[in-house]
Amino acid sequence: MATSGYVSRIADGPLASLLAELPAVMVTGPRAAGKTTSARRIAGDILRLDDPAVAAAVAASPDAALRRAREPVLLDEWQEVPAILGAVKRAVDDDPRPGRFLLTGSVEADFTTRQWPGTGRVVRLVLHGLTEREISGSADQPSLLDLLLHSDLSRLRVSGPPPSLDDYVDLALRSGFPEAALNLSTPGRLAWLDAYIDHVVTRDVMAAGEQRDPVRLRRYLEVLGLSTAGLPADGTVYQAAGINQRTADAYDRILAALYLIDLVPAWSTNRLSRLTKRAKRYLTDPALALAAARVDERSVLRDGDLLGRMLDTFVVAQLRPEVTLLHPRARLHHLRSRDQQEVDVIIDLGGGQVIAMEIKASSAPSARDARHLVWLRDQLGEDFRVGVVFHTGPMPFDLDDRIWALPISALWAARID
Repeated sequence: MATSGYVSRIADGPLASLLAELPAVMVTGPRAAGKTTSARRIAGDILRLDDPAVAAAVAASPDAALRRAREPVLLDEWQEVPAILGAVKRAVDDDPRPGRFLLTGSVEADFTTRQWPGTGRVVRLVLHGLTEREISGSADQPSLLDLLLHSDLSRLRVSGPPPSLDDYVDLALRSGFPEAALNLSTPGRLAWLDAYIDHVVTRDVMAAGEQRDPVRLRRYLEVLGLSTAGLPADGTVYQAAGINQRTADAYDRILAALYLIDLVPAWSTNRLSRLTKRAKRYLTDPALALAAARVDERSVLRDGDLLGRMLDTFVVAQLRPEVTLLHPRARLHHLRSRDQQEVDVIIDLGGGQVIAMEIKASSAPSARDARHLVWLRDQLGEDFRVGVVFHTGPMPFDLDDRIWALPISALWAARID
Protein backbone atom coordinates (compact mmCIF):
# COMPACT_ATOMS: atom_id res chain seq x y z
CA MET A 1 0.00 0.00 0.00
CA ALA A 2 1.39 3.39 -0.98
CA THR A 3 2.59 5.74 1.74
CA SER A 4 1.56 9.36 1.25
CA GLY A 5 3.60 12.35 2.36
CA TYR A 6 7.29 12.94 2.77
CA VAL A 7 9.27 10.59 5.02
CA SER A 8 11.75 12.70 6.98
CA ARG A 9 15.33 11.61 6.44
CA ILE A 10 18.31 11.60 8.77
CA ALA A 11 20.13 13.54 6.04
CA ASP A 12 17.64 16.44 6.08
CA GLY A 13 19.31 18.25 8.98
CA PRO A 14 22.89 17.83 7.74
CA LEU A 15 21.84 18.90 4.23
CA ALA A 16 20.17 22.07 5.51
CA SER A 17 23.19 22.83 7.69
CA LEU A 18 25.63 22.45 4.80
CA LEU A 19 23.54 24.61 2.50
CA ALA A 20 23.32 27.31 5.18
CA GLU A 21 27.11 27.67 5.11
CA LEU A 22 28.28 26.53 1.69
CA PRO A 23 27.40 27.65 -1.84
CA ALA A 24 26.89 24.22 -3.45
CA VAL A 25 26.06 20.74 -2.19
CA MET A 26 25.89 17.56 -4.25
CA VAL A 27 23.58 14.88 -2.86
CA THR A 28 24.90 11.51 -3.93
CA GLY A 29 24.10 7.92 -3.03
CA PRO A 30 22.57 4.81 -4.59
CA ARG A 31 20.13 5.13 -7.46
CA ALA A 32 16.50 5.46 -6.27
CA ALA A 33 17.44 6.26 -2.66
CA GLY A 34 15.35 9.45 -2.64
CA LYS A 35 18.01 12.07 -3.46
CA THR A 36 15.79 14.22 -5.67
CA THR A 37 12.81 13.92 -3.32
CA SER A 38 14.86 15.21 -0.39
CA ALA A 39 16.62 17.97 -2.32
CA ARG A 40 13.56 19.38 -4.08
CA ARG A 41 11.90 20.24 -0.75
CA ILE A 42 14.39 23.04 -0.17
CA ALA A 43 14.96 24.11 -3.78
CA GLY A 44 13.84 27.43 -5.19
CA ASP A 45 13.84 26.28 -8.82
CA ILE A 46 14.41 22.82 -10.28
CA LEU A 47 16.15 22.17 -13.58
CA ARG A 48 15.40 18.57 -14.58
CA LEU A 49 18.22 17.83 -16.95
CA ASP A 50 16.86 14.39 -17.84
CA ASP A 51 14.13 16.30 -19.73
CA PRO A 52 15.53 16.72 -23.28
CA ALA A 53 13.95 20.15 -23.75
CA VAL A 54 15.33 21.47 -20.46
CA ALA A 55 18.72 19.87 -21.15
CA ALA A 56 18.93 21.48 -24.59
CA ALA A 57 18.08 24.93 -23.23
CA VAL A 58 20.60 24.65 -20.40
CA ALA A 59 23.33 23.24 -22.65
CA ALA A 60 22.91 26.20 -25.01
CA SER A 61 23.84 28.65 -22.25
CA PRO A 62 24.51 27.07 -18.85
CA ASP A 63 25.66 30.29 -17.18
CA ALA A 64 22.53 32.14 -18.27
CA ALA A 65 20.32 29.25 -17.13
CA LEU A 66 21.75 29.51 -13.62
CA ARG A 67 21.34 33.28 -13.52
CA ARG A 68 17.65 33.01 -14.43
CA ALA A 69 16.79 30.42 -11.77
CA ARG A 70 15.69 31.09 -8.19
CA GLU A 71 18.16 29.87 -5.61
CA PRO A 72 18.80 27.37 -4.25
CA VAL A 73 18.73 25.87 -7.74
CA LEU A 74 18.37 22.09 -7.91
CA LEU A 75 20.25 20.65 -10.88
CA ASP A 76 18.67 17.23 -11.10
CA GLU A 77 20.53 14.59 -13.14
CA TRP A 78 23.31 17.11 -13.66
CA GLN A 79 25.48 14.58 -15.52
CA GLU A 80 23.12 14.84 -18.53
CA VAL A 81 24.60 18.30 -19.16
CA PRO A 82 28.18 18.04 -17.85
CA ALA A 83 28.88 21.66 -18.80
CA ILE A 84 26.55 22.76 -16.00
CA LEU A 85 29.21 21.83 -13.45
CA GLY A 86 31.62 24.32 -15.00
CA ALA A 87 28.88 26.94 -14.83
CA VAL A 88 28.38 26.19 -11.13
CA LYS A 89 32.14 26.56 -10.60
CA ARG A 90 32.17 29.95 -12.28
CA ALA A 91 29.08 31.12 -10.40
CA VAL A 92 30.57 30.08 -7.06
CA ASP A 93 33.93 31.68 -7.89
CA ASP A 94 32.14 34.95 -8.68
CA ASP A 95 29.75 34.82 -5.71
CA PRO A 96 30.50 32.25 -2.98
CA ARG A 97 27.56 33.06 -0.72
CA PRO A 98 25.86 30.02 0.83
CA GLY A 99 22.77 28.20 -0.35
CA ARG A 100 23.02 28.68 -4.11
CA PHE A 101 23.09 25.22 -5.73
CA LEU A 102 21.96 21.65 -5.11
CA LEU A 103 23.06 18.87 -7.46
CA THR A 104 21.69 15.36 -7.73
CA GLY A 105 22.33 12.64 -10.24
CA SER A 106 24.42 9.67 -11.24
CA VAL A 107 27.92 8.87 -10.02
CA GLU A 108 28.99 7.90 -13.54
CA ALA A 109 30.91 11.16 -13.94
CA ASP A 110 33.36 9.90 -11.33
CA PHE A 111 34.41 7.36 -13.96
CA THR A 112 34.03 9.39 -17.15
CA THR A 113 35.27 12.86 -16.12
CA ARG A 114 39.04 13.26 -16.07
CA GLN A 115 38.97 16.33 -13.87
CA TRP A 116 36.49 17.23 -11.14
CA PRO A 117 35.81 20.97 -11.39
CA GLY A 118 33.80 20.91 -8.18
CA THR A 119 36.85 20.47 -5.93
CA GLY A 120 36.75 23.13 -3.22
CA ARG A 121 33.41 24.40 -4.47
CA VAL A 122 30.90 21.53 -4.30
CA VAL A 123 30.62 19.49 -1.09
CA ARG A 124 29.15 16.00 -1.25
CA LEU A 125 26.56 14.53 1.10
CA VAL A 126 25.64 10.85 0.82
CA LEU A 127 21.98 9.87 1.12
CA HIS A 128 21.78 6.20 2.02
CA GLY A 129 18.71 3.97 1.83
CA LEU A 130 15.79 4.39 4.21
CA THR A 131 16.29 3.22 7.77
CA GLU A 132 13.64 1.91 10.14
CA ARG A 133 14.11 5.06 12.23
CA GLU A 134 13.05 7.10 9.22
CA ILE A 135 10.19 4.79 8.21
CA SER A 136 8.82 4.81 11.77
CA GLY A 137 8.81 8.62 11.86
CA SER A 138 11.58 8.88 14.47
CA ALA A 139 14.26 10.65 12.44
CA ASP A 140 13.98 13.69 14.72
CA GLN A 141 14.54 11.62 17.88
CA PRO A 142 18.01 11.13 19.42
CA SER A 143 19.92 8.37 17.66
CA LEU A 144 20.90 5.22 19.50
CA LEU A 145 24.56 6.17 19.09
CA ASP A 146 23.92 9.43 20.93
CA LEU A 147 22.08 7.58 23.69
CA LEU A 148 24.93 5.08 24.01
CA LEU A 149 27.47 7.86 24.36
CA HIS A 150 25.62 10.39 26.48
CA SER A 151 22.83 8.69 28.46
CA ASP A 152 22.34 6.51 31.52
CA LEU A 153 21.69 3.20 29.79
CA SER A 154 20.03 1.75 32.88
CA ARG A 155 17.10 4.03 31.98
CA LEU A 156 16.95 2.94 28.33
CA ARG A 157 13.63 1.48 27.18
CA VAL A 158 12.45 0.26 23.78
CA SER A 159 9.03 1.53 22.75
CA GLY A 160 6.42 -0.36 20.76
CA PRO A 161 5.64 -4.06 20.47
CA PRO A 162 8.81 -6.17 20.29
CA PRO A 163 9.42 -7.66 16.84
CA SER A 164 9.86 -11.42 16.55
CA LEU A 165 12.66 -13.05 14.58
CA ASP A 166 10.28 -13.45 11.64
CA ASP A 167 9.42 -9.75 11.93
CA TYR A 168 13.08 -8.77 11.75
CA VAL A 169 13.55 -10.85 8.62
CA ASP A 170 10.47 -9.18 7.11
CA LEU A 171 11.91 -5.75 7.94
CA ALA A 172 15.22 -6.65 6.32
CA LEU A 173 13.43 -7.87 3.21
CA ARG A 174 11.35 -4.69 3.00
CA SER A 175 14.43 -2.90 1.60
CA GLY A 176 15.70 0.63 2.12
CA PHE A 177 14.80 1.86 -1.35
CA PRO A 178 11.79 4.17 -0.80
CA GLU A 179 9.71 2.91 -3.73
CA ALA A 180 10.20 -0.73 -2.78
CA ALA A 181 9.81 -0.18 0.96
CA LEU A 182 6.84 2.18 1.02
CA ASN A 183 4.73 1.62 -2.07
CA LEU A 184 4.92 -2.00 -3.20
CA SER A 185 3.52 -5.36 -2.18
CA THR A 186 5.90 -8.27 -1.70
CA PRO A 187 5.56 -9.52 -5.32
CA GLY A 188 5.91 -5.97 -6.62
CA ARG A 189 8.96 -5.36 -4.45
CA LEU A 190 10.68 -8.54 -5.66
CA ALA A 191 10.05 -7.56 -9.27
CA TRP A 192 11.35 -4.05 -8.57
CA LEU A 193 14.55 -5.37 -6.98
CA ASP A 194 15.16 -7.77 -9.87
CA ALA A 195 14.72 -4.88 -12.32
CA TYR A 196 17.13 -2.78 -10.25
CA ILE A 197 19.80 -5.48 -10.51
CA ASP A 198 19.18 -5.76 -14.26
CA HIS A 199 19.67 -2.00 -14.60
CA VAL A 200 22.94 -2.12 -12.68
CA VAL A 201 24.51 -4.96 -14.66
CA THR A 202 23.30 -3.87 -18.10
CA ARG A 203 23.22 -0.06 -17.94
CA ASP A 204 24.86 1.58 -14.91
CA VAL A 205 28.14 -0.23 -15.43
CA MET A 206 28.17 0.65 -19.13
CA ALA A 207 27.30 4.27 -18.33
CA ALA A 208 30.34 4.35 -16.05
CA GLY A 209 32.49 3.55 -19.07
CA GLU A 210 33.14 -0.06 -18.10
CA GLN A 211 32.74 -2.83 -20.66
CA ARG A 212 31.86 -5.77 -18.43
CA ASP A 213 30.12 -9.07 -19.06
CA PRO A 214 26.68 -8.65 -17.44
CA VAL A 215 26.35 -12.41 -16.89
CA ARG A 216 29.57 -12.57 -14.89
CA LEU A 217 28.75 -9.39 -13.01
CA ARG A 218 25.34 -10.79 -12.08
CA ARG A 219 27.03 -13.98 -10.89
CA TYR A 220 29.44 -11.92 -8.79
CA LEU A 221 26.50 -10.05 -7.23
CA GLU A 222 24.88 -13.40 -6.46
CA VAL A 223 28.02 -14.55 -4.65
CA LEU A 224 28.23 -11.25 -2.75
CA GLY A 225 24.58 -11.57 -1.77
CA LEU A 226 25.13 -15.07 -0.42
CA SER A 227 28.26 -14.01 1.47
CA THR A 228 27.19 -10.52 2.62
CA ALA A 229 28.68 -9.59 6.02
CA GLY A 230 30.91 -12.64 5.86
CA LEU A 231 34.66 -13.02 5.57
CA PRO A 232 35.16 -15.77 3.00
CA ALA A 233 38.64 -16.12 1.56
CA ASP A 234 39.02 -13.96 -1.54
CA GLY A 235 39.95 -17.01 -3.58
CA THR A 236 36.69 -18.69 -2.57
CA VAL A 237 34.71 -15.68 -3.80
CA TYR A 238 36.60 -15.51 -7.10
CA GLN A 239 36.19 -19.22 -7.74
CA ALA A 240 32.46 -19.18 -6.94
CA ALA A 241 31.92 -16.25 -9.31
CA GLY A 242 34.18 -17.65 -12.03
CA ILE A 243 36.40 -14.55 -12.17
CA ASN A 244 39.96 -13.58 -11.31
CA GLN A 245 41.20 -11.05 -8.77
CA ARG A 246 41.66 -8.27 -11.33
CA THR A 247 38.05 -8.58 -12.49
CA ALA A 248 36.79 -8.78 -8.90
CA ASP A 249 38.71 -5.62 -7.99
CA ALA A 250 37.16 -3.81 -10.95
CA TYR A 251 33.67 -5.00 -9.96
CA ASP A 252 34.25 -3.91 -6.36
CA ARG A 253 35.32 -0.45 -7.52
CA ILE A 254 32.22 -0.04 -9.67
CA LEU A 255 29.74 -1.42 -7.15
CA ALA A 256 31.21 0.65 -4.32
CA ALA A 257 30.97 3.80 -6.45
CA LEU A 258 27.31 2.94 -7.09
CA TYR A 259 26.88 2.58 -3.29
CA LEU A 260 25.70 -1.01 -3.70
CA ILE A 261 28.52 -2.61 -1.74
CA ASP A 262 30.39 -1.36 1.29
CA LEU A 263 33.90 -2.67 1.91
CA VAL A 264 34.11 -2.23 5.69
CA PRO A 265 37.79 -2.19 6.66
CA ALA A 266 39.30 -4.23 9.45
CA TRP A 267 40.01 -2.19 12.56
CA SER A 268 43.59 -1.94 13.72
CA THR A 269 45.44 -0.43 16.64
CA ASN A 270 49.03 -0.59 17.81
CA ARG A 271 47.68 -1.79 21.16
CA LEU A 272 46.58 -5.12 19.69
CA SER A 273 48.57 -7.55 17.57
CA ARG A 274 47.53 -10.47 15.38
CA LEU A 275 44.56 -8.64 13.85
CA THR A 276 43.53 -9.58 10.32
CA LYS A 277 43.39 -6.89 7.63
CA ARG A 278 40.76 -8.24 5.24
CA ALA A 279 37.77 -5.97 4.55
CA LYS A 280 34.25 -7.26 5.16
CA ARG A 281 31.99 -6.99 2.12
CA TYR A 282 28.39 -5.91 2.62
CA LEU A 283 25.68 -5.38 0.10
CA THR A 284 24.29 -2.12 1.41
CA ASP A 285 20.65 -3.18 1.15
CA PRO A 286 19.72 -6.55 2.71
CA ALA A 287 16.71 -7.05 0.44
CA LEU A 288 18.87 -6.42 -2.62
CA ALA A 289 21.39 -8.94 -1.26
CA LEU A 290 18.74 -11.65 -1.07
CA ALA A 291 17.32 -10.70 -4.47
CA ALA A 292 20.81 -10.94 -6.00
CA ALA A 293 21.35 -14.29 -4.26
CA ARG A 294 17.89 -15.53 -5.35
CA VAL A 295 17.06 -16.46 -1.76
CA ASP A 296 13.66 -16.08 -0.09
CA GLU A 297 12.57 -15.57 3.51
CA ARG A 298 12.05 -19.27 4.22
CA SER A 299 15.56 -20.09 3.05
CA VAL A 300 16.99 -17.42 5.35
CA LEU A 301 15.14 -18.76 8.38
CA ARG A 302 16.33 -22.31 7.63
CA ASP A 303 20.01 -21.33 7.32
CA GLY A 304 21.42 -20.13 10.63
CA ASP A 305 24.63 -18.77 9.11
CA LEU A 306 22.82 -16.80 6.40
CA LEU A 307 20.28 -15.56 8.95
CA GLY A 308 23.03 -14.19 11.18
CA ARG A 309 24.75 -12.42 8.30
CA MET A 310 21.45 -11.03 7.01
CA LEU A 311 20.74 -9.54 10.44
CA ASP A 312 24.28 -8.14 10.45
CA THR A 313 23.66 -6.56 7.03
CA PHE A 314 20.34 -5.13 8.26
CA VAL A 315 21.84 -3.65 11.44
CA VAL A 316 24.76 -2.08 9.56
CA ALA A 317 22.27 -0.58 7.07
CA GLN A 318 20.62 1.16 10.04
CA LEU A 319 23.97 2.34 11.43
CA ARG A 320 25.56 3.55 8.18
CA PRO A 321 23.69 6.89 7.86
CA GLU A 322 23.88 7.48 11.62
CA VAL A 323 27.67 7.19 11.50
CA THR A 324 28.35 9.02 8.24
CA LEU A 325 25.86 11.87 8.67
CA LEU A 326 25.57 12.47 12.42
CA HIS A 327 29.06 11.43 13.52
CA PRO A 328 31.18 12.39 10.50
CA ARG A 329 34.50 11.77 12.29
CA ALA A 330 33.47 8.21 13.15
CA ARG A 331 34.20 5.21 10.92
CA LEU A 332 32.68 1.75 10.59
CA HIS A 333 35.03 -1.22 10.98
CA HIS A 334 35.00 -4.87 11.96
CA LEU A 335 37.54 -6.80 14.01
CA ARG A 336 38.94 -10.28 13.65
CA SER A 337 42.11 -11.65 15.18
CA ARG A 338 44.19 -14.65 14.22
CA ASP A 339 43.28 -16.00 17.67
CA GLN A 340 39.60 -16.13 16.62
CA GLN A 341 38.47 -13.05 18.52
CA GLU A 342 35.78 -11.47 16.37
CA VAL A 343 33.58 -8.38 16.73
CA ASP A 344 30.90 -7.74 14.11
CA VAL A 345 30.98 -3.93 14.20
CA ILE A 346 33.53 -1.47 15.55
CA ILE A 347 32.58 2.21 15.42
CA ASP A 348 35.86 4.09 15.68
CA LEU A 349 34.97 7.46 17.21
CA GLY A 350 38.46 8.92 16.74
CA GLY A 351 41.11 9.45 19.36
CA GLY A 352 41.31 5.71 19.94
CA GLN A 353 37.79 5.42 21.37
CA VAL A 354 35.34 2.80 20.10
CA ILE A 355 31.83 1.43 20.37
CA ALA A 356 31.79 -2.33 19.75
CA MET A 357 28.78 -4.38 18.64
CA GLU A 358 27.80 -8.00 18.16
CA ILE A 359 24.64 -9.05 16.29
CA LYS A 360 22.89 -12.25 17.35
CA ALA A 361 19.77 -14.02 16.10
CA SER A 362 19.16 -15.26 19.65
CA SER A 363 16.27 -13.82 21.67
CA ALA A 364 18.09 -14.45 24.96
CA PRO A 365 21.79 -13.58 24.71
CA SER A 366 24.07 -14.70 27.51
CA ALA A 367 27.42 -13.61 28.89
CA ARG A 368 29.05 -16.00 26.42
CA ASP A 369 27.67 -13.92 23.53
CA ALA A 370 29.56 -10.93 24.94
CA ARG A 371 32.89 -12.68 25.46
CA HIS A 372 34.64 -10.96 22.54
CA LEU A 373 33.37 -7.58 23.74
CA VAL A 374 34.67 -8.34 27.24
CA TRP A 375 38.05 -9.24 25.74
CA LEU A 376 38.17 -5.99 23.74
CA ARG A 377 37.10 -3.91 26.74
CA ASP A 378 39.85 -5.44 28.85
CA GLN A 379 42.41 -4.68 26.13
CA LEU A 380 41.35 -1.06 25.57
CA GLY A 381 40.35 0.08 29.04
CA GLU A 382 38.61 3.46 29.10
CA ASP A 383 38.88 3.83 25.31
CA PHE A 384 36.19 1.13 25.09
CA ARG A 385 33.18 3.43 25.48
CA VAL A 386 30.40 0.85 25.35
CA GLY A 387 29.62 -2.58 23.94
CA VAL A 388 26.28 -3.81 22.62
CA VAL A 389 24.99 -7.29 21.89
CA PHE A 390 22.01 -6.80 19.57
CA HIS A 391 19.44 -9.57 19.85
CA THR A 392 15.92 -10.49 18.71
CA GLY A 393 14.35 -10.60 22.18
CA PRO A 394 12.14 -7.94 23.80
CA MET A 395 14.22 -6.44 26.61
CA PRO A 396 17.39 -4.41 27.18
CA PHE A 397 19.62 -5.55 30.02
CA ASP A 398 23.24 -5.31 31.14
CA LEU A 399 25.64 -8.19 30.54
CA ASP A 400 28.83 -6.82 32.08
CA ASP A 401 30.54 -3.54 32.85
CA ARG A 402 29.80 -1.17 29.93
CA ILE A 403 28.29 -4.02 27.91
CA TRP A 404 24.56 -4.15 27.20
CA ALA A 405 22.16 -6.50 25.47
CA LEU A 406 19.72 -4.48 23.37
CA PRO A 407 16.90 -5.52 21.04
CA ILE A 408 17.71 -4.74 17.42
CA SER A 409 14.65 -2.48 17.47
CA ALA A 410 16.53 -0.16 19.85
CA LEU A 411 18.12 1.21 16.69
CA TRP A 412 14.87 3.03 15.96
CA ALA A 413 12.76 2.77 19.13
CA ALA A 414 15.16 3.42 22.04
CA ARG A 415 14.04 6.02 24.56
CA ILE A 416 15.39 7.20 27.91
CA ASP A 417 12.86 7.24 30.76
